[in-house]
Amino acid sequence: MFQVISNSWALFLGLGLIMLGNGLQGSLLGLRASLEGFGVTATGLIMSGYFVGLLIGAAAVPKFVTRVGHIRSFGAMASLASTSILVHIVIIDPWIWWTMRFVTGFAYAGLYIVAESWLNDASENDTRGQLLSFYMLISLGSMAGGQFMLNIASPSSYELFVLISVLVSIAVIPILLSVSKAPDFVTAESVSVYQLYRVSPLGVMGVLVNGVIMGAVFGMGAVYAANIGLSVRQISFFMGSLVLGGAVLQYPIGRLSDVLGRRQVIIGTCAAGAAVSFGAAGFETSSWMHYLVIALLGGFSMPLYALCIAHTNDHLSPSQMVAASGTLVLAASLGSSLGAPITAFAMEHLGSQAFFHTIAVSMALICLFALWRSTQREAIASEEVSDFVIMAPTPMSAALNSEFELDEIVTASEMDAEAVQESFEELVNDLENPE
Repeated sequence: MFQVISNSWALFLGLGLIMLGNGLQGSLLGLRASLEGFGVTATGLIMSGYFVGLLIGAAAVPKFVTRVGHIRSFGAMASLASTSILVHIVIIDPWIWWTMRFVTGFAYAGLYIVAESWLNDASENDTRGQLLSFYMLISLGSMAGGQFMLNIASPSSYELFVLISVLVSIAVIPILLSVSKAPDFVTAESVSVYQLYRVSPLGVMGVLVNGVIMGAVFGMGAVYAANIGLSVRQISFFMGSLVLGGAVLQYPIGRLSDVLGRRQVIIGTCAAGAAVSFGAAGFETSSWMHYLVIALLGGFSMPLYALCIAHTNDHLSPSQMVAASGTLVLAASLGSSLGAPITAFAMEHLGSQAFFHTIAVSMALICLFALWRSTQREAIASEEVSDFVIMAPTPMSAALNSEFELDEIVTASEMDAEAVQESFEELVNDLENPE
C-alpha cells in the first residue's frame, strides 16, 4: 500500500492542489457574489453552473480523452479551470459568472476522469480500496484547507482569484512530468435511471437528494454565513467545519453500516442529520458549540453518497456496479445542480435560516423514504453485503472500488448496451420474482 502511495506521490500532490483550489473557489465566489450585491437567488443560480458543467463534462469528456489522449486532455482541462476563475474578476456579471462556473465544472469533470483513471491504473486489486480511501482523505482534507485560505487576502480583491489559478496551474506540473504512461481508457455502458431505480429505489433517490444537500452546502454555505454577518475568518471556520466533519465520520459511519445494515444506518444518519440541521439554525453563531454542530451536520450528510452507493452495490454484481456507476453520478450531479437554486429560493423568501431548513427537509425525506422501503423489501443479510468503501460522486470513482476484480469489470469494449440492459432486466426479474 505504502509503496503504491509513494509511487503515486506526484499524482496525489497534484490532486491535492486541484482540490485545494476547488475548495477555496466555491466559498470565495459565494462570498464575493454577496459582496457584489447579486442577490441570493442570482447567487444560487450562479453556483449551480459548476454542477451543470460537472454533469455535462462527465458525459462528454470521456469521448474527448479517447480521441486525443490523457495528457492532452488533462492539460486542456487544467488550462480551462485556471483561466475561467480569472474571468470572474475581469467581468463582474451574473451571466458571465454562471458561464465560467459551468466551464469550471466541465473542466473539473475532465480532471477527475483523467487523474482517477491514472490512479486506477497504478493500483492492484488488493490495494485499490485503501488507495481510494487515501484519495478521499486527500480530497476532503484539501477542500477543507481551501476554506481556511479565505483568510490569506480580502475576498473583495483579486489576490485569491489569482491564487486559485496558480494552484491549478502548478498542480499540472508534477502530474504531467511524473506519470510514465497513459493508461488504457474505456468507459462502461450505463443503464437508465428507471432500470437502476427498479433495482435499488433507495440508492437512486438517496444519491439524488444527497446531491441536493451537497449543492446547498457547497453552493450556498458561504452565502448563508455572509448573510448572517460572519467575518471572513468565521466563514472559513464555518465551511471548514462542514468538510472536516464529513471527512472524520465517513469511515466510522460506513463501517457501522457493514454491521447494522445499510438501510438502518441511512435512516439513523438522516434522522440525526435532520435534527442537527434544524437545531443549528438556533445556535449562537461563531461560538465553539456552533462549529461543533456544523461539523456534525457535515459528518451526517457527506457519508450519505457512499452509503447509498454501497446499498445499491449490495444488489449488483461487479460488472453491473461499473455499469450503474455512471447513472449514480448522473443522479448526484443532477441533484447538486438543483441544490443551490432551491436553497437560494428558500433563503430569499423565508430568510437565511432556510439554508439549514432545506438541508433538514432533504435529510428527513431520505429518512422517510428509507423507512417506507424497509416495509417493501427485506434487508440483505449482513454476511452477504460487500465491505463499505468511501466513494466520491466523480465519474471514475466506482472503477476504484476494491470489490471489483479486474477480470470481472465489464467495459464498453466488452459489453454492449444491449447486453447491459439484458443483465439488468434479469436482475430486476430475479428481485421481483424470488424463488
